[in-house]
Amino acid sequence: MHKAYTKTVTLALLALSACLAGSPAAAFAAVEAATGGAPSAPQAAPVTPRAAHRVALATWFGPGFYGKRTACGQVLAPAVMGVAHRTLPCGTMVAVAYHGRRLTVPVIDRGPYAGNGAEWDLTLQAARALGITATARIAARVVGREPNTPALGEPPAIPIQASTGGISAG
Repeated sequence: MHKAYTKTVTLALLALSACLAGSPAAAFAAVEAATGGAPSAPQAAPVTPRAAHRVALATWFGPGFYGKRTACGQVLAPAVMGVAHRTLPCGTMVAVAYHGRRLTVPVIDRGPYAGNGAEWDLTLQAARALGITATARIAARVVGREPNTPALGEPPAIPIQASTGGISAG
């Protein structure tokens, strides 16, 4: 029993030193050589598949909901850019594409509830940015996550000088 334990510890240390040298493949080869096995061919690094855009039906919402809170806590306004989805967490960032236009927006609400099988519900501003005027098929892909805050989806604040054309109020 003591020999088996010593051999296992020796193999583990041998594999660890090979890994620390920078090559997991070398670690496996060292273990195989120490155990009498034939070294195997180096394995190619696993390829992480990129999530492809998935085509889905999308609707848009807005005017009747302005001034109301979304399920994620934002106050819906005409300038808010975002999407509603039934299950994705608030703050999930989604890359959306439609007829060559691309946009990345956060999930800010639950929905859609139009009953037409749509998977996404775009805010009016997001639909306009993509050139969507009616129910459409979009390509969508989850690309990340942002903290959910009441300001999520709002346009960035415009500095006062930029909004006045550079004329100071003094």
